[in-house]
Parts: sequence; C-alpha cells; structure tokens
Amino acid sequence: MSYDKVKQAAKLIIGTKQVTKMVEAGHAAEVFVARDADPRITIKIVNLCKMMGVKVTYVDSMTMLGKACGIEVGAAMAAVVNE
Repeated sequence: MSYDKVKQAAKLIIGTKQVTKMVEAGHAAEVFVARDADPRITIKIVNLCKMMGVKVTYVDSMTMLGKACGIEVGAAMAAVVNE
C-alpha cells in the first residue's frame, strides 16, 4: 500500500507550497496526492510533476495521508524527498 511508502520515507515534505518547491528544485522522488483534495490545488502539482518527471501516486483521502505523515490534520499532498 502506498501509505507504507509515506510512513517509511526518510524525508517527507507536507503541504502544497513545500511540495511545489521540492518538485521545482528537483528534490522530490515521488508525490502523494489525496483524491479528495481541492482539484484547483492538486492539478497544478500534478502537471508540474509530469513536466519534471516525478511519479504521482493518488491516495484515498486527506485524512489518511495526514495520518500516514504523522500529523493530526489532513494533508492534500506530500512528497518523498531524495537526500
């Protein structure tokens, strides 16, 4: 399950702004996007990932992604970052 990848990531970036920065800088290995997040937010990062050649993995919900990231609130997206 993709949540395991999130939980096992050595370095994880959570949130739209930070994920966008990491993808633009070429540091993101994989981006996880919650299916129930606002499409106006997620479409930009998905397109950016396509341009930059970063794998995008969809997960069921913001709540589950937040839990997998170890935070108490939902997360629209998270990125696994290369060291």
